[in-house]
Amino acid sequence: SAKKNMRKSRAAAVRNRAQRSALRTALKKARAEDATPETVKAAVSLLDRAARKNLIHRNKAARHKSQLAHKHQAPAA
Repeated sequence: SAKKNMRKSRAAAVRNRAQRSALRTALKKARAEDATPETVKAAVSLLDRAARKNLIHRNKAARHKSQLAHKHQAPAA
């Protein structure tokens, strides 16, 4: 019914908002200059999960992962 659909979509919106917020926070921490490998790994994990759950597009997740990897790779000697 329409009422049940409204309940479901409202619950999903709340859940999505929380997950998107957690993802953004993790990305900010991972982009920081003093980011540890653990924070980067956690952000990549959240990106993969968000893409798998269709919270964000898989290409957007791949782009963010690539940018993080590029930013945190060891400097060339």
